[in-house]
Amino acid sequence: MAPGGSQTARLLALHEELDACKRCPKMVGPVVHGPPVKTSVFLIGQAPGVHEGEIGRPFAWTAGKTLFRWFEQAVGVGEDAFRKGVYMAAVARCFPGREKKGGDRKPDAGEIDRCRTFLEREIQILRPKLLLPVGTMAIEQVFGQKRPLAEAVGRVERVRYHGVESDVIALPHPSGASTWHVMEPGKTLLAKAFKLIAAHPEIRKAFELE
Repeated sequence: MAPGGSQTARLLALHEELDACKRCPKMVGPVVHGPPVKTSVFLIGQAPGVHEGEIGRPFAWTAGKTLFRWFEQAVGVGEDAFRKGVYMAAVARCFPGREKKGGDRKPDAGEIDRCRTFLEREIQILRPKLLLPVGTMAIEQVFGQKRPLAEAVGRVERVRYHGVESDVIALPHPSGASTWHVMEPGKTLLAKAFKLIAAHPEIRKAFELE
């Protein structure tokens, strides 16, 4: 697809490449990605879980229910509307598999690097004005360094990510394995983050909020 093609057409072409990707032998397919939403709001998660590949969309299981509940309570936007208004990506697009001791394996540095090329192209196509990194791994990728949740959540920051200037409002991961967002200071910082999200002009534009 020529660089001058429409955003949707360029995203569809990229998604075809994603669907065919088999660069990471330890990853468990299929590749998971959202639809080619044309929007200025870009969410980045960590990696799909064991169920997302079967269902065929990101945040399709327990963590997703929590994430969409947060947005419905704070912004008044349900899951269907959210998926139509926000481009959903991730640091890694395949399920990394399980650890021997239990729990999902985190993508390794090589897997992150190989998936980063797709993220970079998506950012270049959409040129988002608001990034929503979800969880410590996504936050680290967006800021280029490790950031404790208490220092990242609950504020708006400006970054240059893959060559594009964007506002960033970070969120903790909604996984049930984490208690950060239900304890202090996480609970207060999460509420503050969603006040900022609800008031952000790109969110109001994406969902046509008055």
